[in-house]
Amino acid sequence: MTESTPYRVLARKYRPQRFGELIGQDAMVQTLGNAIRRGRLAHAFLMTGVRGVGKTSTARLIAKALNCIGPDGQGGPTIDPCGLCEPCVAIAEGRHIDVIEMDAASHTGVDDVREIIEAVRYAAVSARYKIYIIDEVHMLSKNAFNALLKTLEEPPAHVKFLFATTEVNKVPVTVLSRCQRFDLRRISAELLAGHFAHVVAAEQVSAEPEALALIARAAEGSARDGLSILDQAIAHAGVDSTGVTAAQVREMLGLSDRGAVRRLFALLLSGDAPAVLAALAEQHALGVEPAALFRGLLEAVHGVTRAKAGGVPDPAQSAEEREALAEWAGTLGHATLHRLWQLLLKGLTEIETSAMPIEAAEMGLLRVVHASQLPDPAELLRRLQSGEPMPVDASGPAMAATPTGAPGAAAPAPVALVQAPESFAGLIEGIERRHAHLAQQLHDHASLVRYAPPELVLHPERPIDGNIAKALNDIFPIDWKVTMADSPGAPTLRKQELAAIEDDRRAVRDHPVVAAAMAAFPGAQIIEEQRSMT
Repeated sequence: MTESTPYRVLARKYRPQRFGELIGQDAMVQTLGNAIRRGRLAHAFLMTGVRGVGKTSTARLIAKALNCIGPDGQGGPTIDPCGLCEPCVAIAEGRHIDVIEMDAASHTGVDDVREIIEAVRYAAVSARYKIYIIDEVHMLSKNAFNALLKTLEEPPAHVKFLFATTEVNKVPVTVLSRCQRFDLRRISAELLAGHFAHVVAAEQVSAEPEALALIARAAEGSARDGLSILDQAIAHAGVDSTGVTAAQVREMLGLSDRGAVRRLFALLLSGDAPAVLAALAEQHALGVEPAALFRGLLEAVHGVTRAKAGGVPDPAQSAEEREALAEWAGTLGHATLHRLWQLLLKGLTEIETSAMPIEAAEMGLLRVVHASQLPDPAELLRRLQSGEPMPVDASGPAMAATPTGAPGAAAPAPVALVQAPESFAGLIEGIERRHAHLAQQLHDHASLVRYAPPELVLHPERPIDGNIAKALNDIFPIDWKVTMADSPGAPTLRKQELAAIEDDRRAVRDHPVVAAAMAAFPGAQIIEEQRSMT
């Protein structure tokens, strides 16, 4: 590049000029190729997708494909435009008179569309097709869309419409039904990293594979975003540097070193609060944003969970990182990983909405440390079932599965064990809030044979739905043993209540005053006040 030649940013310099250079959109390219070869060309195309995946580039490529005449001037529409003929060169340079590009964000009104409607009546000046490329078409007003409908449905044979939008949900259904729609996918980080490797090679710049992987991940599926970041990284590296390094990219983007994230993750699992706060302060001093650090921790939890589930490893991960994730996957349970994910996700949300991000990050990490020092639910249940005392704050962090008798562990403080209700009726009342249907069945149809917690022997007068032992352990976890007896025991609670009501009635009837009143007024009836029964 000479001093008189202006610099072109990578995103423009490496804009796809052929369908073969359009990465990550193979399905669309195949569909377009088949349509062109068979002469089944739609009159309107709609490209939708996130920013930077190639919507406008695809529209220009379609314009080339339809208007290419080949180097000899005798060619027809082709999926592989030559790039050498006058139409191809003019379209690539944005100066072809028959390929009109319009930005709907700045031309939203019905008058702008009316100009298109008037112009489509005239044949193309020099090209095979007159093509209108309307970018961000969802920005057109409702009246503008309505004005375009008739022309869009039955355009002249020499006119093609190419629409691009990032918000297809804002395009009226009446417009969508008149277009052939292509959903351009996010480009995978692996494909982007490979593309960036070709770009730096063409630019004669060296770059570490990990640096390109970081840029590809930061691009979030957008080739344009990734090339802009790569452009910045090359400038950040400087003229005298050996190339783009992962450390420079992390510094530029405010990302935390993945090794530092793993060290912080290990500190969280160990429950070392002072060391966790010190590590956070160190990363913050290096310019790492708290939100970026939490995203790194979430990536670590996700990586461990994927490794535990047997997922395919991320190609961007180093061998050291894969080994660490595999080791954690072998020691951490699914419940612990899910709890970590929820705690870190909550912390990230608080950081992003807080006026004090670093303080929110400290509180979020301390919350994780505190959770790591709580007893693991499975271990707690086992101790309760065996009658072992359980400390309120176990010194050995449950997330790291450290034994409570490890050196330096504090003496466990006693904790009250769960007590079962004193009576069968109290037991039913205790489970009624969370298992109302089962409680009603036990009340109405269960004859009690033996109640000696954790042993419960019942005789069901009618089949009882549900797992009784599981429901009881859900409320009173003392490892209940529930068995069904063939012979009945005491009357059901409902029968006992009905018998008590009948006894009350008999006592009223037998009372001397009531008996005298009934004798004095033959045919009189005793009317009871309505009463509820549980």
